[in-house]
Amino acid sequence: MCGIAVAIGLNGRPIERVAVERMAKSLFHRGPDDGGIYLDESVGMGFRRLSILDLSDAGHQPMVSEDGQFVLVFNGEIFNYVELRSELRQLGFQFRSSGDSEVLLAAYRQWGRDCLPKLNGMWAFVIYDRRHRRIFGSRDRFGVKPLYYSRNSAVVQFASEIKALRASGYHQGELNWRTSAKFLLEGRLDSQGETFYEGIQQIPPGSAFEMTLDGVWHEWFFWSLDGLPPAVSDNPARTFADLFEDSVRIRMRSDVPVGVCLSGGLDSTAIICAAARQRGDRAGEKTESLQAFCYMAKEFDESRYIADTLTQTGAQLRQLETSPAELWNDLRKLLWFQDEPVHTMTAVVGYQLMRLAASQGIRVVLNGQGADETIGGYSSYFQDYWVALIRQGRMREAWQAVTAYTAAHGGNSRVRFTDAASRCLSWEMYRINAYRQWAQARRQARLRQNPWYSTDLTKHLINEEMPPNAHTLSNSLKQSVVSAPLPLYLRIEDRNSMAHSVEARLPFLDYRVVSFVCGLSDDWKVRGPWNKYVLREGMRGRIPESVRARVDKMGFPTASKKWFAHDLYEPLRDILGSRAVRERGIYNVGALLTDLERHRRGEVDLANKLFHVAEFEIISDLIGRDPILAS
Repeated sequence: MCGIAVAIGLNGRPIERVAVERMAKSLFHRGPDDGGIYLDESVGMGFRRLSILDLSDAGHQPMVSEDGQFVLVFNGEIFNYVELRSELRQLGFQFRSSGDSEVLLAAYRQWGRDCLPKLNGMWAFVIYDRRHRRIFGSRDRFGVKPLYYSRNSAVVQFASEIKALRASGYHQGELNWRTSAKFLLEGRLDSQGETFYEGIQQIPPGSAFEMTLDGVWHEWFFWSLDGLPPAVSDNPARTFADLFEDSVRIRMRSDVPVGVCLSGGLDSTAIICAAARQRGDRAGEKTESLQAFCYMAKEFDESRYIADTLTQTGAQLRQLETSPAELWNDLRKLLWFQDEPVHTMTAVVGYQLMRLAASQGIRVVLNGQGADETIGGYSSYFQDYWVALIRQGRMREAWQAVTAYTAAHGGNSRVRFTDAASRCLSWEMYRINAYRQWAQARRQARLRQNPWYSTDLTKHLINEEMPPNAHTLSNSLKQSVVSAPLPLYLRIEDRNSMAHSVEARLPFLDYRVVSFVCGLSDDWKVRGPWNKYVLREGMRGRIPESVRARVDKMGFPTASKKWFAHDLYEPLRDILGSRAVRERGIYNVGALLTDLERHRRGEVDLANKLFHVAEFEIISDLIGRDPILAS
């Protein structure tokens, strides 16, 4: 895991070494173990290394191929590097290192762009072909590893974080008011390629690009969720379990200690139990050395489930002890590392949890990110499943599914069924152009009438048409992976872990696992009262039954409503009533403070919306500072 920075002068424009050094310096937290600079007139490449595989100098980057033609900077891990190295050796390649970077470079030399489908991992990399004077780069299938870029007529830049692009001096990236308006008015953080900085974008997940040194650009997708074949298996639960077990196995490959984040939920429990089995299968290795890191708010007690998991695995628990005040005090630091806003205070919990792992000497952490979005973990997916059944005319099955759900989760079956049926009607209406235009105009009018904001903000709203949502489970899952919320959660996970020089690995986002799950029918994701059904069935006998059979969902929750009414009321009021907020020109400050008081009295729950204003102000302040010194 590392930080990469690349600057390319177009049409022979020289790149200054100091610019690349500033970019790399801003990424020091991503790689405190080693660094390097490569400069070739109009191409500058910077690197910061976090040593995970092959801790020797043989893993140094920028890495130059044996023949001197190719130069690589690579952030991430190729988890199947052992198998690829064996294949490449049979083709005549020799290796000086035991890590994955050299394997990636050799794979590109052998297969060119066709190497990408062979990779199982998380990556963002750039390769400079000195002979042909061109650049090749790629980002992994799900965008686990970040890659940002900026382009103008003189210089093209790539980097692992936005701050590195701004540090070079070639592009400052002022505040992007289009994404800002979406965030403040709607809480939207699914800006896709756009960021909160003008002129700074992301390379899309599952894509690759080539460019010449005179700026000719070609970009394409090498993988997507569209067109995946149906899953073929006589026993889907067993097939899933085998794929998942192998995903954990290859993600345990490390020359430094590996830990696990544990919430007490289904996903993290499946991971730690699989990790314990992998360690137990290795001669002389004790499962007691496996460390688990958890956070339990007083309001959400997960101790029963965690205790059952620790009993089965023998892992050591390290519990995060924190307070609302401590979380708030870390917010500015977190936002500096993130470069962009986060969704809730839960992100700060993740930041502190990674710090705890680092304090225990852990360099690699396995986490359950991606399971909810691919296997059907959110409660909204139940309704999507019912809607799909109703649209297919399977009314009896839909009613049975609803009643099974309410028997376990509570609620009124008739109300839930009626609501699902009304969503079917809404979707059919949305297909009519006139209705869609009316709905969009109504949405825009509602946003412009928000009492918190002046027209100085609402004028930045783009009258974009919201795509129709068929409210089917497959559509919702795809949207969760491609648009929201998974891209946001992956960004937060990466920055939180790398802030403390820790590598986060995500077994549920092995492309083999995702491809198989996507090919399954809906009832292997949602069935009766159960979400993530294939995972539950696949984990029979592999995880504690108390966890496998639970129907509630926690994760790492926070009591934001309570905190912003009590513990964090004063610091929040200080920001909302500050001179900077009054001078920003986009707020109706009186309305903000009035609603803060209403929240304090318990009349409304505006915790997240108030938090968004506060963090936006912190981000705005950071944007105006030196990207290296702002922390």
